Amino acid sequence: MTLFTTKTLQKTLTPQEILAGNFGLEKEGLRITKEGKLATTPHPQIFGKKLENPYITTDFSESQVEIVTPTYDTIDNAYYNISFLVDIVNTNIPDDEYIWNNSLPCILPPPEEIPIAKYDKTNKAGKQAEEYRKQLSKKYGTKKQLISGIHYNFSFKEETIEKLYKNTTHNYTYREFKDQLYLKITRNYLRYRWLIIYLTGCSVGAHKTFTKQCLSLLEKEDGNDGYYSTKGPSFRNGTSGYKNIEHLYPRYDTVKNFLDDVNRFIDNGKLSEAKELYTQIRLKPKDKNNMIQSLRDDGILYIEIRTVDINSFDKCGISKKDMQFLHLFIIYLLIKEETEYDKWQEEGVYNEEKIAEQGYNPHTVLLKNGQETNLKEWGQEIVNEMKEMNKELNLQKEELINMAEVKINDFSKTHGKELVNIIQNKGFINSQISIAKNNKETSIDMIDEEYIRNNKNLKETYVKALPGRFKYISSQ
Repeated sequence: MTLFTTKTLQKTLTPQEILAGNFGLEKEGLRITKEGKLATTPHPQIFGKKLENPYITTDFSESQVEIVTPTYDTIDNAYYNISFLVDIVNTNIPDDEYIWNNSLPCILPPPEEIPIAKYDKTNKAGKQAEEYRKQLSKKYGTKKQLISGIHYNFSFKEETIEKLYKNTTHNYTYREFKDQLYLKITRNYLRYRWLIIYLTGCSVGAHKTFTKQCLSLLEKEDGNDGYYSTKGPSFRNGTSGYKNIEHLYPRYDTVKNFLDDVNRFIDNGKLSEAKELYTQIRLKPKDKNNMIQSLRDDGILYIEIRTVDINSFDKCGISKKDMQFLHLFIIYLLIKEETEYDKWQEEGVYNEEKIAEQGYNPHTVLLKNGQETNLKEWGQEIVNEMKEMNKELNLQKEELINMAEVKINDFSKTHGKELVNIIQNKGFINSQISIAKNNKETSIDMIDEEYIRNNKNLKETYVKALPGRFKYISSQ
C-alpha cells in the first residue's frame, strides 16, 4: 500500500498545508580562549542550572554550550530565535571567551583535562546526567565528545496529517498512520542523507590535538599545527566521527519493531540506553526523558535530523536557506517511492562516509540499490524529481532547488570548499578564531536592551535564558 505520493498530496492538501510545519533547532558550540584553546572554565553561572534552563545548557562537556530553541511554525521565527539566543550567549560568556563556530574542535588539552559537564548531585537527574557522560568518555574518549553540530527538528502540522488521514484509503489508526508518515521519511532520509552531507558539510579541518584517527585522513597541513582536506566536506560525518562502536541497523517498518531492536541492543550491551543510538535521524517522542516508553505509548511526535555540520559562515551555525531546503527535502522524502533493496541501511552508511571524506572527488563511487553511480548523476536525478514535485504541488520553491543544483554541479560553491579556501590562506585555528571574535562583536552590536524591554517575546526568552540575571522580570 502506497500511502504518501505526489498524487495523494496533490488531491488532498493545498500548497500551504503541505508546507505548514513546526521547526526547532539545537546548536552545540565550544567556549574558547582568545588563542583558540578550549576554555576549561565552568559553565557560566548566569545561565543557571543546566537541567532547568530550557534554552542554554551544556552537552557533554562543561565547555560545550548547547542552545535549544522553542518550536515555531515558521523557519523565519526559528532562525530569528536561535540568532537571538546566540547573541545572548556571546554577550554573557566572559569577555575573553568566544564560541567556536565549527563542528571539529579547537586546540584541545590532554583528554583527562577536558571537563565533563557538572550537575547538581543532590537530585537523581543530575547524578544520572553526570554518570552517563562519564560512561561515554570511557567508551568513546573525551575528544570525540567535543565534535559539535546542528540538530534540525521538524514535524508536519497536526491538521495536515489529520486531513491526509481522513482522505486516504488505508486500514491504520490515526496513531499508526502518523507513525508511518514519519517512518517513511526516516527510511528515505537514511538512504539519501549523503546529499545533505555534501550540501551542508563544513568540517574540513582539525588541530593536531584532535584524534589521530581523524588527522590521518586530512592530507594537507596549514603550517600552524592545523590539518585539512581538499577531498571531502564533512569529516564529522566520516569514519572518524562520533558514532557507535559498531553500525547498528534497527528496523524502521513499525515503531514496535524499532523499539524491540533498540531494547535488544541495550540487552546485548551494545548501547547503555536508547539515546546512545547515534543515528543520523531520530524518532522523537512526547516525553524526551522516557523515550522508549513514550514512543511505545504515544508514537512519533517529530523527527530530529542530526547530519548538519555547523556552518562557519553563519553566526547561527546554519543558514536560513539550508533550513528551507531541508524542509523541502523532507517533503520529497515523504513522496519518494521506496525500493525493495534489502541492504539499504548498510548502503546508506557506505554513501554517508564516502561523501563525507571523498565528496569532492569526481571519481568517487556511490552505491544505489547495489549498483555503482556517482554524485553528479544521482544528485541531478534527485534535483529533477524535486523540480517535478515542486511543479505538481505548486510549492513555488524553484530557487531553493536551483541552489542545490548549482552546488551539485560545482563543488567550489559548497560551504566546505569555501572553508578550505580560507584555511589555505589563514590556517585552521586562526581562521576560526577570527570568525568567533567577529560573531561576538556582531552579537554585542545586536543586543539592544531597550528593544528587548519593549518586545514581550524577546523579554520572556531573555529572562528564561538568563535566570542568573534579574533584569526585565518586573512588568516594565
